[in-house]
Order: sequence, then C-alpha cells, then structure tokens
Amino acid sequence: MIGYLRGKIIEVLSDAALIDVQGVGYEVHASANTLGDLQTLLGKDIIIWVHTHVREDALQLFGFHSKDEKNLFLSLLKVNGVGPKMALSILSGGRPAQIQEMIEAGNAKALSGLPKVGKKTAEQIILTLKGKLVSIEETIKGKSESHTQITSALLNLGYKSQLVDQFVSSLPNDISLEDGVRKGLQTLSGSLS
Repeated sequence: MIGYLRGKIIEVLSDAALIDVQGVGYEVHASANTLGDLQTLLGKDIIIWVHTHVREDALQLFGFHSKDEKNLFLSLLKVNGVGPKMALSILSGGRPAQIQEMIEAGNAKALSGLPKVGKKTAEQIILTLKGKLVSIEETIKGKSESHTQITSALLNLGYKSQLVDQFVSSLPNDISLEDGVRKGLQTLSGSLS
C-alpha cells in the first residue's frame, strides 16, 4: 500500500490534487484544509501522507498534509456509517486538533455543525472515539512502519479493526509487509463481516 508520495503538485481541483511522481500523475483526494495548503505550494516538490482505499470497483488515494490529519481520518473510518468521503468532509470543517477537542468534550452540537454530519452521526462519532484518540495516536507511534502498512492493508481488505489490531500486535517488528499481509490473510480468513 502507498504510505506517502513525494512529488510536484501539478493541479489542485475542488476535491483532489494531481501530483506528479517521476512522470506518473496521482490523483489524491483531500480535505479542503489540505487542498488549501497544497494550493500555496503549486509547482513545488512536497511530501503528502496517503491512505490507500481499495474497493471492488475502485482504488482511491486520500492525502493529508499532516500525520495528525491522517491519524484522525483513520480513526473516523472506524465509526459505523463514516466512509472515506464523509471523513474528508468532516476534516474539511476544521483542523484535526479542533475536531479532536469536540470529540473529547462530547460536543455533539459542534460536531453536527461539520459538513455532512447530522446529530446521529455526531453521537456515533463521540460514542466510538471519545477517550480513544490519544491511545490510537500512541499505538500508531509505537508501531513499526511495516505494522502500520499491514494494518492499513488488512483494514482495506475488509477485516474488522479489532481483529486486525490484535493480529498485528502479535507480529515481530521486523516483519515485511508481504509476509505480514500473507499471515494476516491466513489467520483472519473467515472473519470478514
């Protein structure tokens, strides 16, 4: 899976940026905040953090100017009813620290003021993530790069995050992405929801 891209910003669209990486143009969907940051860097070399989202009918890249924004995006994907497009809309409504404060304060009213978030979704976000965002960040920091990539790959294949986290935590830190995903497929097969 792609973890980041280093290249030149060719164009910034309303919901995505086109990034040239050694002659290949990658379309990367991003929040309004990240797109605003990238607009100021048009034509310059940048590094953008990426989440690769795989579905039966599509392979999409979601990009983030900061790791904090990527971590919050990944956390939002764990909320029932929140997909990648909706998570980007939520991130477009404020900076990661502001959104995290709303969640930790249990402020459903403020969350429901974010794009595409109704009262029920705001309550579900709080229920799922309140008190867990700090530990999620610490877990991500504590994982090796291959563990993070293995986790991302298995989540993209549709396995439940709790099962994936348990499995990945049992792996050695020096395992390769390929070996980790292969073992994950063997261990987790039959647990798709």
